[in-house]
Amino acid sequence: MYRSHTCGELNTANIGQKVQLSGWVQKIRDKGFMVWVDLRDRYGITQLIFDENRSSRDLMEKAQKLGREFVIQISGEVIERESKNPNIPTGEVEVLVSELNILNTSKTPPFTIEEETDGGEDLRMKYRYLDIRRNPVKNKLMFRHKVGMEVRNYLSQKGFIEVETPYLIKSTPEGARDFVVPSRMNEGQFYALPQSPQTFKQLLMVGGLDKYFQIVKCFRDEDLRADRQPEFTQIDCEMAFVEQEDILNIFEGLTRFLLKEVNNVEVQEFPRMTYAEAMKKYGNDKPDIRFGMEFAELNDLAKNKGFNVFDQQELVVGIVVPGGASFTRKEIDKLVSWVKRPQIGATGLVWAKYNDDGSLKSSVDKFYSEEDLISWAEATQANKGDLILVMAGDANKTRTQLSALRMHLGNELGLRKADEFAPLWVVDFPLLEWDEETNRYHAMHHPFTSPKKEDFALLETEPGKVRANAYDLVLNGNEIGGGSIRIHDKETQAKMFDYLGFTPEEAEAQFGFLMDAFQYGAPPHGGIAFGFDRLVAILGGQESIRDFIAFPKNNAGRDVMIDAPASLDKAQLEELHLQVKL
Repeated sequence: MYRSHTCGELNTANIGQKVQLSGWVQKIRDKGFMVWVDLRDRYGITQLIFDENRSSRDLMEKAQKLGREFVIQISGEVIERESKNPNIPTGEVEVLVSELNILNTSKTPPFTIEEETDGGEDLRMKYRYLDIRRNPVKNKLMFRHKVGMEVRNYLSQKGFIEVETPYLIKSTPEGARDFVVPSRMNEGQFYALPQSPQTFKQLLMVGGLDKYFQIVKCFRDEDLRADRQPEFTQIDCEMAFVEQEDILNIFEGLTRFLLKEVNNVEVQEFPRMTYAEAMKKYGNDKPDIRFGMEFAELNDLAKNKGFNVFDQQELVVGIVVPGGASFTRKEIDKLVSWVKRPQIGATGLVWAKYNDDGSLKSSVDKFYSEEDLISWAEATQANKGDLILVMAGDANKTRTQLSALRMHLGNELGLRKADEFAPLWVVDFPLLEWDEETNRYHAMHHPFTSPKKEDFALLETEPGKVRANAYDLVLNGNEIGGGSIRIHDKETQAKMFDYLGFTPEEAEAQFGFLMDAFQYGAPPHGGIAFGFDRLVAILGGQESIRDFIAFPKNNAGRDVMIDAPASLDKAQLEELHLQVKL
């Protein structure tokens, strides 16, 4: 056999035993008369020893020819180490090798395969299979597996059934761009890869499977960032005969269960906040509530004082930086420059220091008296020693800019601690949002979301004020899940398509199968989908999802390891009835 033990399990209880190990050569230390080799596998590292007094000449010569990342198999006896290593589980023992088999040689790797590596991100992505050998990446993939297993355990215990839905489906006009797949057998027609299994899980509810889940791959052809990939994984769930409260309770339970099982953290409180409240207090719909800095609107206190920068704006709003009065002018100027970057787009930033002696000093003392600044401090609930930061402009744009500044300060001041978890439900989203480019309303979530019953009449008169029966679960400033109660009758669904600008013919062509199904006894139903990659990253104490995915794409959507996407040859294009410039 290749191995009787792994490289992470031997200890003093194994001393005197004959063992076989297999793995990769991590390090070699050759003293001439003695050779030590660190042998690594997925489970850990075991030190091997070759000793000219106890090993044959052939064995010593063979050991001295080993290179980094050679794959070897050894037999030998477990002995006690003279120089122990308390940093690894196997650090009290080593194996005196009696037989060495080289299973495969290796080129010198392009970067060091250790905890800290000298390889840049692009290089490590090109040789991802080598990067996976490193503990930081390997452990993240194993962590992902653990989270997935716990999700399946919880949902299975709650009576959910895992059902696979198709990957080759029909393209729909709502949402992000689809990835499309040409059909060889149906000339000129295309499949789309699913952005989510939305309509299929609703059909499963019509089919009577009242609790469905799936850990499923989804695809969106959109611009990328650290927490977004063209292919991603969802925990997709749907339930029949439920109201919003039922879904919130079940998936509060899932989140609480994962935090306990995976992180050994108990969270009891899942506060709820309306979308309108989240936007007013934090400037976004996924606020990080681990720290304060809530917005305070200052229109009544800051406008009409002769300062045109404020007087002419729709909104004047501020936040308090605890202890920020100690910031130097250089540090404050750095914040001003930060908000003026193109990514944020602010025109400036006004500041006021509430000094320890009770005095207030600001960048706009010419226009505002100390009494005025005291009113700012009262409105923002600033204390002595704090710094007040104020922005002004178009209401929506300014809230977004101040929200970005708040999160930046949260990171800079160490207020966003990776081992603290603060979940939050955001509810009562707008059903529709106006798109200036297309000059019509779009569904904020998707066109199958049910409006609040009490707002249904507003669809005819004030559609922008209609609230959706929708909810998002936020964790540490990241949306980890979102869902809604669905429309479950044909008439209401047809009206929704009409409000969204679909003609009856377009609605029938795109979603006729779903509306037909609603005529055969569709139950009330609703669901939620968690972004699995993001959830795993946050539970793992990070916000970037890339290292928690075995083979991720780069920011251009490319797999640099296999060099994809790639061109097709002319014969393939012709077979698919495609004409592309080569």
